[in-house]
This record gives sequence, C-alpha cells and structure tokens, in this order.
Amino acid sequence: MWKGVFPAVTTKFNANDSLDFKLFEKNLNAQLAAGVDGIILGGSLGEASVLSNEEKFDLVKFTIEKVAGKVPVVLNIAEGSTRDAVSLAQSAEKLGARGLMVLPPMRYKSDDRETVAYFKAIAKATPLPIMIYNNPVDYKIEVTLDMFAELVEVPTIQAVKESTRDVSNVTRMFNRFGERFKILCGVDPLAMEELLMGAHGWVAGLVCAFPAETVAIYRLIKAGRTAEALTIYRWFLPILELDIHAKLVQNIKLAEVETGIGSEIVRAPRLPLVGEERERVLKVIRDGLARRPKLPDYKNL
Repeated sequence: MWKGVFPAVTTKFNANDSLDFKLFEKNLNAQLAAGVDGIILGGSLGEASVLSNEEKFDLVKFTIEKVAGKVPVVLNIAEGSTRDAVSLAQSAEKLGARGLMVLPPMRYKSDDRETVAYFKAIAKATPLPIMIYNNPVDYKIEVTLDMFAELVEVPTIQAVKESTRDVSNVTRMFNRFGERFKILCGVDPLAMEELLMGAHGWVAGLVCAFPAETVAIYRLIKAGRTAEALTIYRWFLPILELDIHAKLVQNIKLAEVETGIGSEIVRAPRLPLVGEERERVLKVIRDGLARRPKLPDYKNL
C-alpha cells in the first residue's frame, strides 16, 4: 500500500463556505486518470485545522464511493488530544478508510516519550495501517530514529511521510531499519532526490494541479529512466517550491485554478492571495505552463 504517488488533496469550498463536492470530484477524477496510487484527505494541504469531524467524515464517504476501490483512501489525524485522535481513527475505520496518516499531537509540544505513547495509543485502537507524518519544520516535533526504534514493535505502524527536509534521513532510516518502514517523500522540491535514495513513494502537493507530471516523474525513476524524469523535474522545480511556504494552500489552489481543476476559495482565517504576492505566484505557474513538457507514455511502465 505505501508506495507510489499519494496526493494530499485540497479541500474544495463553495463561496458560502460549504464543501464543494462537485469540484472536489473533478479534481479527484484528474488524479485517478493520471494514475495516482492513493488519496490522502484532511492533511495540512487539505486544511485539516479548519474542518469539522463531520466534514472529514463526509469527505471520506464521498471519496471512497468515487474511487470505487481503485486506490486506498487515507485520512490524516491531526488532533490535540489522544482521546480525540483515537476516536477519529476509529471512525475512519468504520467508514471504510484504508489507512491513516498521523501527526504528533497538535498544540502541545509533546516530548519523545509522550509522542511515542500517542502513536501507540492510536495504533492500539484500530487495525488500520499507519504512516507517521514526520515534519519537525512545521510542527516542531521530530520523530527521531530512536523513537522509530520504539515503534518497530507495532506492526500497523508501517510508513513515514519524510518531511524533515534532510535528504540524508532517508538513508539513515534504511541503514537503521532496512525495509521495516516504507518511506514516502513529503516535500515536493526534494522528491526526486529522495526517490533516488530509495524512497518508496511521494506524498505530493503540487500533484493537485499537475497530476500527470507528478506520476510520470515517479514512474520514470522507478523504471530506471532517470534522465527523462530529470528533464521533467527540472521544469517542475520552480512550481514545486510553492509547496514549501506558509501559504502553500493558497499557492497550490491558485495552481489548480490555472490548470482548470480547482478554485482559489480557502477557509478563514486563510484568505486568497492578492496583489503583488498573487502576481508573483501566478508568474511562476504561468511560466511553467508556457513550457509544459510533453510526457512520455509513463502509464505503461
């Protein structure tokens, strides 16, 4: 399960702040047509912090119905208390989600012992396979190699979204644990580097606007066609760098507009980009679209 391209999809909203399932389905279909390997709901890019549990459940049910078993549907867990995280994980299981992506506790900066206990409590409460989201840059808690050593004993903790922004951490994980944990790159501008270091997959952001290019890079690398992947990746990099920004949600939603599979509507306190900031991001996207490469037949690799 934990290999390939997993879009951390954006959540679509109507102008009245309700969920826009019609536009969400349009983007979802574009992801499936491009050949993605899973769908992650309610991540950082999915504006998890401003979604109610009911909205998350509605997204899970809708997505499971629409993917119709083609790929696994994964729900992100980003909660402030262990009790709430456990409850959300159990609800995801009942709704038919195939896996969980789990961040350390939100708001409270837990220490190593508390973080490991938090992960173990969630794993004990559900048989769903779990991918740990390791993003100390944005969430201030690092899941260290020693902490993963304590999690080895939990069979359902199977993967890591590697977002430390340290490419060498991929090799450190392999050296310490072999193939015990699947490693998925979680930082778009480091994806090719980490895949070449042996990462099994890519939890992608700009895939939301450019699904075919993202999947093509992954499949070409895994097929050993590195030079072809590199050509696409070099074209893609200025756009991929829109992912490593506090306003990644606004940036990527603007890219979705430019490729015809999204809208700029975000949920407050976020606001759409305006003025010079919006023009700067638009220039990056439009410069890329003007030079968009022709892709090889990556789907049959």
